[in-house]
Amino acid sequence: MSNVSNVENLSPQVIRSLAKEIADLCNDPPEGIKIFPNDEDITDIQAHIEGPAGTPYAGGSFRMKLVLGKNFPSEPPKGFFLTRIFHPNVASNGEICVNTLKKDWKAELGIKHILLTIKCLLIVPNPESALNEEAGKLLLEQYEDYSTRAKLYTEIHAKPMKCMEEKEIPSLSKNCLEGPLAKKHAGDKKVIDKKKKGEEKVLKRL
Repeated sequence: MSNVSNVENLSPQVIRSLAKEIADLCNDPPEGIKIFPNDEDITDIQAHIEGPAGTPYAGGSFRMKLVLGKNFPSEPPKGFFLTRIFHPNVASNGEICVNTLKKDWKAELGIKHILLTIKCLLIVPNPESALNEEAGKLLLEQYEDYSTRAKLYTEIHAKPMKCMEEKEIPSLSKNCLEGPLAKKHAGDKKVIDKKKKGEEKVLKRL
């Protein structure tokens, strides 16, 4: 995934048009999509996409980014999921494979169209052009297994308000590990262990 800015390679007209579209998306975002522009680099566009209802991704919030190359809009941007996701059209490095960013690209297509297309990809994956072959095969042959795996990834990586590593959010991690709920679980475990020992004593007497 490239982190090189291509702002200096874009014409002033393209930059103005891009800035206007991004501003419009921030003020009136598509349903289930929230955009996060980079004030220092207009070619780095990030967004959160809500997992559509009725899919294995429901309830998740998936962070993704578009990287605009020096020949944009003549050439399509590249799309990447930054949140880990189990999906046929998403590679292990997060790269997204969708026709809109490949052969079907047209210069007049805007950022909004791309984001909506990627959201639709969560509803209707395309196993025929899979970057994740395992996900593509499961989708075609064992949908329940595919759905279970995708839901697990969503639960672990895309659900908000989950305990994160202590190095990322120390106070949150500490609260999750030492809060009232954790203490309750520890207390429950002691009760269960005590009960098991009691049962073992009874069995020995028998």
